[in-house]
Amino acid sequence: MKLSKLQKYILKTCFFDSRIKIPRTIFINFYGKRKKPSKNIRTKIISKSIERLIDKGLIIGFGEKTQFKLYINQIKLTPKGRNISRKLLGEQAKIPFKK
Repeated sequence: MKLSKLQKYILKTCFFDSRIKIPRTIFINFYGKRKKPSKNIRTKIISKSIERLIDKGLIIGFGEKTQFKLYINQIKLTPKGRNISRKLLGEQAKIPFKK
């Protein structure tokens, strides 16, 4: 499963956060030292990434759904999301010994 850097950041942040429901305002920190897009574009990018993670079944979104738009205020990891975030933390590499 391919994930963007922002999606990986969202999964890792949710994995390490002790709260059950994580507010989406935390994910603005992804653009810490990088070249920051405008505030409107950042919120659109984060919203799209969260929606795609929900479609993949990795997180659950909590918020409001209107006729035209979905407003997500908080998210929660699913068990499948926890497994993938553990894999993202890294596995120990095997050394290729020659026999």
